[in-house]
Amino acid sequence: MTDKFDKTPADATPSATVAKDPGADRVPPETIKAIPVRHWGRYVSAVVVLALVALLVNAFATAEKIQWHAVGDKLFDSTVLAGAGRTLLISVLAMVMGVVLGIVLAVMRLSKNPVTSWVAWVYIWFFRGTPVYVQLLLWFNLALIFPMLNLGPIYKDEMTDVMTPFMCALLGLGLNEAAYMAEICRAGLLAVDEGQTEAAHALGMSHSRTLRRIVIPQAMRVIVPPTGNEFINMLKTSSLVYAVTYNELLRATSTIGSTSYAVMEMLFVASIWYLVMTSVFSVFQYYLERRYARGSTRSLPPTPWQKVKANLLSVSGKRSVA
Repeated sequence: MTDKFDKTPADATPSATVAKDPGADRVPPETIKAIPVRHWGRYVSAVVVLALVALLVNAFATAEKIQWHAVGDKLFDSTVLAGAGRTLLISVLAMVMGVVLGIVLAVMRLSKNPVTSWVAWVYIWFFRGTPVYVQLLLWFNLALIFPMLNLGPIYKDEMTDVMTPFMCALLGLGLNEAAYMAEICRAGLLAVDEGQTEAAHALGMSHSRTLRRIVIPQAMRVIVPPTGNEFINMLKTSSLVYAVTYNELLRATSTIGSTSYAVMEMLFVASIWYLVMTSVFSVFQYYLERRYARGSTRSLPPTPWQKVKANLLSVSGKRSVA
């Protein structure tokens, strides 16, 4: 007997439940086309700057009293190339002297011995407080005070023979650079945690060995990048040795200019060579700083080529955000 409350027919079969995909009717979002903001002020300033540069270049290019052919003729002159080589030589030697003596002065400055610390402080105070041009002249005129260099049985000679233009230039630049390198090295040494030194001493290492094996290698991360900047500055400062008659780049070009009546042209030649040398070492300094920044920054700074690509993409405005 069929229950009267059962409304389902006897021959009816239960239908299967069909699961519907919730994402079947979902429409994918359209790609957002972001319109970059136009910075019209940048365009206007760029046009103004380019116009001023064009006027400046045109003024020099059309100047009747500038013999531009003399610049091209003397750019690779043997005398100019020899002067550029001497500039590079005196810069490298003076920088080596400055780095070595700077490390010694930095260690003396941090020493607990009051005598050595005071001597290092006085040295840095004097050579940083007087112009390098004055120091060059002091070395050049040292024979006025000490006509003879008498070191007893070791060496004895006239001061004028000892203080050659090369020696005056080397001492004037190298000793002055040592004062600045001493402060750079001192900052690098202080950047190393004192726990490193204490741990080395606890292991029985001597103070000198701790400096050589523990402290100085870690301090190089701070010391090396500004040292590259100091060398680039040394290349330009070396022009001051003109005062002690050392035949470097500026003196070589000035000599040619005074005899050929092309003073400005030869100054342009000297400027070109200074720019070439400083530019080459600036690129080297950049990659050196980038290498030593690997352990101190999350991401390395972009290279010049990466910066150029980023600027080109920003100017084109081809950006899309999905």
